[in-house]
Amino acid sequence: MDLRFDRVRLLLKDDFYKLQDAKVLILGVGGVGGFALDCLYRSGVKNITIVDYDIFEKSNQNRQLGSEALGVSKVKHLSSIYPGIVAIEKKIDSNWIEDFNFTEFDVIIDAVDDIKVKVAVAKKVYKKLIMALGAGRRLDPSKIEVSTIWKTHTDALARKIRAELKKEGFKKDFKVVFSTEKPISKEIGSFVGVTGSFGLFCCAEAIKLILKDKKEEE
Repeated sequence: MDLRFDRVRLLLKDDFYKLQDAKVLILGVGGVGGFALDCLYRSGVKNITIVDYDIFEKSNQNRQLGSEALGVSKVKHLSSIYPGIVAIEKKIDSNWIEDFNFTEFDVIIDAVDDIKVKVAVAKKVYKKLIMALGAGRRLDPSKIEVSTIWKTHTDALARKIRAELKKEGFKKDFKVVFSTEKPISKEIGSFVGVTGSFGLFCCAEAIKLILKDKKEEE
């Protein structure tokens, strides 16, 4: 028995083993996705796949886990920090989303910034999706909330995504993590207290979804 997870087992009892059996896909492992990965891994989720195409840059070091490895592929470096995860070094675009097999995963966490990608992912996997919205330009993690895409407010990214979904006649709902804090700067500034908290919220929602789905299967 792996003693690393004793405290999690004390909290979840037999439900802990549902985490061990679950498969989670994280799209984007930057300031939000990296913390979601760390949280899931430390909570006992064994089957985690990460997808990203970027390398770590100096500007990432204020908020991204693993960013000391400058110039190194994010997914390759993170797979050395978190042994056992599956790393896919691919650019996430509409073509990749169309071709990729999402069916084996219980939860998909979308932590990318591209609106077209987010819309394409939502249309394909909305039933098991947790989408992170705008985490930049904010300082107050207490303003983070969980809702569904059609009930969000304040967040400009959410507004643009809703507009694109409406254009395509998409009316289904899915879970999102967003902030009610109004952006405090025009520039794309970021604070790890918010971006990291977004990742932790995504992790917590993923665990809730895993436990809920597994109970429904029983």
